[in-house]
Amino acid sequence: MSAASGACSVPWAEPPGSAAAGLRYDELHRRGPAGGWRPFAGIALLVALFFASQLALSVVVVLVLVLGGDTADQALDKLSGDEATPSFLALVNLGWAAAIPAVWLVARVLHWQTPGWVTSVVGALRWRWLLTCLGLTLLSLLVTVGVSSLLPDQGAGSIDTNGELNPWTSAVRDFLLVIVLLTPLQAAGEEYVFRGYLAQAFGGLTRRLGSRVSAGVAVVVPALMFALAHGLGQDAPIFFDRFAFGLVAGTLVILTGGLEAGIAMHVLNNFLAFGVALAFSDMTTALNPTDGTWWSIPVTLTQSVSYLLLAVWAARRLGVVHRTGPSGGGAILERERADG
Repeated sequence: MSAASGACSVPWAEPPGSAAAGLRYDELHRRGPAGGWRPFAGIALLVALFFASQLALSVVVVLVLVLGGDTADQALDKLSGDEATPSFLALVNLGWAAAIPAVWLVARVLHWQTPGWVTSVVGALRWRWLLTCLGLTLLSLLVTVGVSSLLPDQGAGSIDTNGELNPWTSAVRDFLLVIVLLTPLQAAGEEYVFRGYLAQAFGGLTRRLGSRVSAGVAVVVPALMFALAHGLGQDAPIFFDRFAFGLVAGTLVILTGGLEAGIAMHVLNNFLAFGVALAFSDMTTALNPTDGTWWSIPVTLTQSVSYLLLAVWAARRLGVVHRTGPSGGGAILERERADG
């Protein structure tokens, strides 16, 4: 590819022999400009953008609630999170949805990536593969429900549907609308941050430690950050559950070459948790679980491992690529600039 008028080029410092094999997902920052400071600057910028967008969205949601008839105090109370409300859940989901363009912006500015290269090793979202993964999550769910039914009460996050259905109310209706419309964006946002930018950032930072070590760091560190991001006051079983989820999602990114499998798993996981809470429990408990038990771990492992095996098997059967093509990075990265 020839450079556009006014473009500059930067040598691509790729290790010998790797161009023939292509790059894994966690190695894609190697397509961009060199500089060990870039991932650190990117993480800091991403955090700043996330909190700035949360603040801006909070103002917008408060204004919407006030225009709908609430007082300012009532609107702020609905968004406090002390008791989950549809408005609070919408704000949380919108905040993570806004993280997607934030990741794209950071990747573009600091690593010269287009959005597709934060999504997969083919430079685009693979829609057919994403839909296939959604189907695989349903198969995994059936296995998980069977295992859960054979074990004692698993506490927070369990798939226990014993007892009476909650009554249908306007709050349940509003929660359902928020979940259906915004939860997929929230799940995708978390994947773009933790299994997307952070995996590539840590993969780039540890490139000199060897391929296997680099891949391990790109999976484990974002998984730990993902679990910690849910709060420091978590019970140990709940923390382990989230950490295990992050490990599986990160492994799927490496083995399938993109975020699609992790997004599918995340969407169904949240649909399940919120759906069970709406039907049999309450959303406050679902959003802030505090009574986890170690009996939840076999259920977690069943869901995660069964889906991991199904997704990897399907990816191999369908020929889903997990590396860029032989010339996936090229010898030179070109960045177009406007004349002058």
